[in-house]
Amino acid sequence: MTLRIMTYNIQHGAGRDDVIDLDRQATVIRNADPEIIGLQEVDSCVKRSNRVHQAAVMANSLGMYSTFGPAIPLTGGKYGVAILSKEKPLSHRNIPLPGNEKRTLLVCEFEEYVFATTHLALEEENRLSSLEIILEEAARWDKPFFICGDLNDEPTSTLITQMKKKFSFLNYITNNSTNYTFPSGVPKKIIDYIASYGRVYKSIRKRQVLNEPDASDHRPVLVEIRMDRYTTPIISPTEENVQGFNSSWIQLDAVCDLSGRKINPSLIPHPSSLKKGLYIVNGKKLFMGN
Repeated sequence: MTLRIMTYNIQHGAGRDDVIDLDRQATVIRNADPEIIGLQEVDSCVKRSNRVHQAAVMANSLGMYSTFGPAIPLTGGKYGVAILSKEKPLSHRNIPLPGNEKRTLLVCEFEEYVFATTHLALEEENRLSSLEIILEEAARWDKPFFICGDLNDEPTSTLITQMKKKFSFLNYITNNSTNYTFPSGVPKKIIDYIASYGRVYKSIRKRQVLNEPDASDHRPVLVEIRMDRYTTPIISPTEENVQGFNSSWIQLDAVCDLSGRKINPSLIPHPSSLKKGLYIVNGKKLFMGN
């Protein structure tokens, strides 16, 4: 399985010339052709960006799905992060993170992996507190977990040093001008990253900071990895796991069909209440029903 991952802080669509031009940024993404991309500094119905839902507009232009994660209200709209993907997400979560300006962690589950994006706070204390929340979220999944975003910290920082204990960084984070991501005109540091929780890949085929100085104040980062195709474990309805199937056995609000739609809790006092098939229960596929 080959996966092309991208991260891009789009500065609410504004380039270095302060002109908001989503077509310009969409062209950068289209030329890079990622399967999935995390966007930061995304507006939704905000006055300064003409009241458009930026993630949805870009996704429509690119033929992708969009998932928006609001962090704060802003002039009648919302501001946060987004994930654009060629595959429709099975589910998503938007988890608040600390910051003097509130931040968020947007998490999307897909068939083979989980993908998250964030834009961490300017204050180190809040970045480190955010890492604890990120680690807790990454550990709860039994699928490969990827994260990308503007972490507002450099490779020698305490944050990145702590992340290295659990995460493998997929983009180059050595001190070299070709790896710098900010500011876009003449980059001087790395603050944009793509990482995996542990080593879940076979090889990294490509990793580069794209030479795009004008479309935003950050340069986009692209990696391409090879990994084993991953399938969520399918649990057969053996006597042992059916016998204890009741309201105390699962979180009733955590049962979904394969498209990610939640099942009405009143329909699941027992597997026989459901139509026979596969369901997602607490992040795992479960075969149940009649």
